[in-house]
Amino acid sequence: MSNHENFLTAPQVRSRYHVTDMTLWRWLQNPDLDFPKPTIINRRRYFPEADLIAWERKQAGRNAA
Repeated sequence: MSNHENFLTAPQVRSRYHVTDMTLWRWLQNPDLDFPKPTIINRRRYFPEADLIAWERKQAGRNAA
């Protein structure tokens, strides 16, 4: 079994949620959204896929309430 995590680049995250770079930036700046913070490597943003999935589930629960 592998212990490595899957990461998505910022363009992949934007594509996943159908948002612009500005929207992604706003999500990251808004503490109320609790959007997963990226790991930055060589000035590029990488988002842990597991964190994104957890955030999606949290948002689905919030919208259902």
